[in-house]
Amino acid sequence: MSKLNLSLLILLLVFSGCGARHYAQKQTVPMERVKDFEPYVFDFGRIKEGEVLKHEFILKNETSKILNIKDVNTSCGCTVSEVEKRSLQPNESTVIKVKFNSRGYSGPTQQYVYVHTDNLDKPVIRYIIKAEVVK
Repeated sequence: MSKLNLSLLILLLVFSGCGARHYAQKQTVPMERVKDFEPYVFDFGRIKEGEVLKHEFILKNETSKILNIKDVNTSCGCTVSEVEKRSLQPNESTVIKVKFNSRGYSGPTQQYVYVHTDNLDKPVIRYIIKAEVVK
């Protein structure tokens, strides 16, 4: 009976190890596909210091209720944002326009845009813009 328990224990360890390895492999995402999973992030890449860059994020109301945008603000005075429409019906979208002035920056930089809504499940939506500023 002792050999049977030992054999079962070894089989259990082997199968659980295979499952863990399979789980880890499923969680790996190729770097070129990471952008597909980050709709709230935009990277301008390498830019010259002093450039003013623009990007538009799309905000879609994926709830079954009307979504009201209460406020939009940014993490820095170098970044300005505006929203086209402040009240969205279910499945309706709007554009969040973002403008970043890179004057005075050097190296990697990251700025945030905060969209405050009346959605209790997600009251603040954070968008991120990134750039590597070179002189």
